[in-house]
Amino acid sequence: MPNPQSTAKIAGHPLHPMLVPFPIAFFVGTLAADLAYLHYGDPFWFRAGLWLVGAGVVMALLAALAGITDLLGDPRIRALSIVWVHFLGNLLAVLIEAFNWYRRYDIGADAVRPTGLILSVVAVLILLVTGWLGWEMVYRRRVAVADEIPVS
Repeated sequence: MPNPQSTAKIAGHPLHPMLVPFPIAFFVGTLAADLAYLHYGDPFWFRAGLWLVGAGVVMALLAALAGITDLLGDPRIRALSIVWVHFLGNLLAVLIEAFNWYRRYDIGADAVRPTGLILSVVAVLILLVTGWLGWEMVYRRRVAVADEIPVS
């Protein structure tokens, strides 16, 4: 039986795994900027964190569109319980970071200490788990892995 296939793809390459590194990097960068802001007190680090969390939310929404397209496109993907934990965990992380972004935009630099930092830490910890599950789907369950490599 062939592997479960990605529905959202370009030239046979699945979009979801191409997009997910961006929000992960942006959210980890937000945490790093928070730590730098708390240590140095330089407003640059607050602004950097504000932009990073905002960019992370936008890119997470794009990655989610590709992921949901894959989820709806192949019933074998929907049948995997690990997929649902991955999906719900990522949804929670993005909701946390969207709230984090809103608070920073609304309150300013005071939103970082301590709530913004705590939200950043929680989101990154969730992403560690959901990222592990994502790789589990690819490497063990072979979701979106090509059945054959075409010879050119």
